[in-house]
Amino acid sequence: MTEGTTSATKAEAAPESLVARLEQEGDIAADYLEGLLDIADLDGDIDMDVEGDRALVSIVSDGNDRSLQRLVGQDGEVLEALQELTRLAVHRETGERSRLMLDIAGFRARKRSELAELGSKAAEQAKSSGEQVKLRPMTPFERKVVHDAVAAAGLRSESEGEEPQRCVVVLPA
Repeated sequence: MTEGTTSATKAEAAPESLVARLEQEGDIAADYLEGLLDIADLDGDIDMDVEGDRALVSIVSDGNDRSLQRLVGQDGEVLEALQELTRLAVHRETGERSRLMLDIAGFRARKRSELAELGSKAAEQAKSSGEQVKLRPMTPFERKVVHDAVAAAGLRSESEGEEPQRCVVVLPA
């Protein structure tokens, strides 16, 4: 009976240690990003959260988000680069690979909403036409959001092609 209790205790402790590790990643990322904001002489606040199995870090501005748009870049290209640099900073400190997600000025949140809608519409199109629907090439983040939206609509999807031309194909029922 004691053995079962020990297993339950270990199982309960595991999520707590994961959350603690992700919070540590968020703290390291926040420190790194604060330094970048100081160097660039940009105003922004850092928000941290944990969602599922990844740390979420956002740079937000109280006033005009225009100054932060430079950190987003055209179609999020600068944001993606900053996310990778931030992940490397976390890796340097922890020695472990990070799946940290960075958002700046709400760009990724807006993009997620748009992509979820795109996935839902593609699922409806596949259902009504009975044919597969192939979407434009997307980043891994974009494909994940679309796959989730298609699954929520009750259909399957898969990725095909090679980076950077990899795209989502929605399969009919």
